[in-house]
Amino acid sequence: MEIKNEKKVLVLSFIGVITFIAVVVGATYAYFTAQGGNAVNTNVNVQTNTTDNLSFQVGSAISLTANQEDFGIGMGNKTGSTTARATLTANNATNNATRHYYLYLDITSNNFEYTTAEQTAELILTITDPNNQEVTELSGYNYVTVGDTKGFDITTTNGLITLADNYEITSTGTKKQEWNVTITFVNLDSDQNANTGKSFNATLKVQEEPIVASLGNFAEYITTKVYTGTDGENDLYYHDADLANGAQDNSYRYSGANPNNYVCFGAEGEDCQDVNNQYRIIGVFDNQVKLIKSTNYGSYVWDADNVNIWDETTKPDIYISLNATYYGTLTDEWQNLIDQTHIWQVGGMAWSATNTAKQYYDAEIKNQTGYAETMAVGLMYVSDYGYGADPSKWTTALFEDNYGTYNWMYLGDDWEWLISYNTEISNYVFSVNSFEGGSVYNGSVIYAAAVRPSFYLSSSVEFSGGSGTSADPFILNLG
Repeated sequence: MEIKNEKKVLVLSFIGVITFIAVVVGATYAYFTAQGGNAVNTNVNVQTNTTDNLSFQVGSAISLTANQEDFGIGMGNKTGSTTARATLTANNATNNATRHYYLYLDITSNNFEYTTAEQTAELILTITDPNNQEVTELSGYNYVTVGDTKGFDITTTNGLITLADNYEITSTGTKKQEWNVTITFVNLDSDQNANTGKSFNATLKVQEEPIVASLGNFAEYITTKVYTGTDGENDLYYHDADLANGAQDNSYRYSGANPNNYVCFGAEGEDCQDVNNQYRIIGVFDNQVKLIKSTNYGSYVWDADNVNIWDETTKPDIYISLNATYYGTLTDEWQNLIDQTHIWQVGGMAWSATNTAKQYYDAEIKNQTGYAETMAVGLMYVSDYGYGADPSKWTTALFEDNYGTYNWMYLGDDWEWLISYNTEISNYVFSVNSFEGGSVYNGSVIYAAAVRPSFYLSSSVEFSGGSGTSADPFILNLG
């Protein structure tokens, strides 16, 4: 297939392949160079199990750069243009082939700014669709008219802009759809000297699968956006030295009856609505989000040998259940989001009928001198469960009846294992007692109890949307 390079240029001299356009920037003058031209196009063929063929071609990058030179006022606007084409060939003349695709403008760099008090648009995006109609609606962007130029104000925009979302192409033979995109730097005939030396660079991307745009680092979002600086807003608390009865470990923890802390994990799209694919955020610890499965993964014995020993050479059965049985159900792309070398405090501690969340935290984690296991998947700590309750319960012994009443971490109907074992009884492990309304007690390791895998996400994990409710859980980027 022959691929044609296409580029619209303004020819200002007798040399047709050189673009030389002058744009004034106020009384100080500025010279703008533009590129949008004859680079080799990209041809991506996508085939199904028939002989239908969908291919894409894109023109070269658009680049605008402002340099101060000696050109006068009234020299006009500066433009750069490029194209994108989708071609669908059906397997034969009688086959009505239909496919869909996505078109993006990827602004890789842009440091232009507004130079007027009114913030008049200075970089304008104009789009012409395959029907040769100008696009006048684009989600998130204002359609403006500045002089003779019409389009969307992208003066300070960076990143991806979706130009075509799941756009349909149908063919009984060969069908071509072509998009034209132009970026215009508008000469306002005013002092635009602040944009001298500024540059804009962008390319078109077209493909069958959508690009998932990142909203940023997930842990940072929780600690700077969800946490507003006021403890209790959005049911999130910052456990610094000033938080009464808190862990004092500078963690951020969700507490209360039902916070909006749901995350979709192990699934995508509509499958995120399945509660079995939903996890909940325990909190953020050292810039790592800690998750726990929102539902019971299944009933497992802690150790069939009837001991609670956990050291360098002895691993209880629950270790295998979590780090082999459960972990093995995840695909590589989801496993890669988990910190697989996190250090878990599994040294155990003495059970108490009077310990509060802080007392358990100090014994279980802060002052722990016993064995620590490096592993990907664990269970929630006793102190995790304690601090999951409403703060009014933080001074209450976890052994008291109905501790789970105001605690989002309480499953309700199932006796559930926690990660710490009782160092005073050789075959007992801490658990949440469903018969007493969510109190913390002990359970024999040979019995089967509910297991909810818990793990820390890698600190680099990003997310792409969601509000944290069960109906709209946070969505993670797979990278």
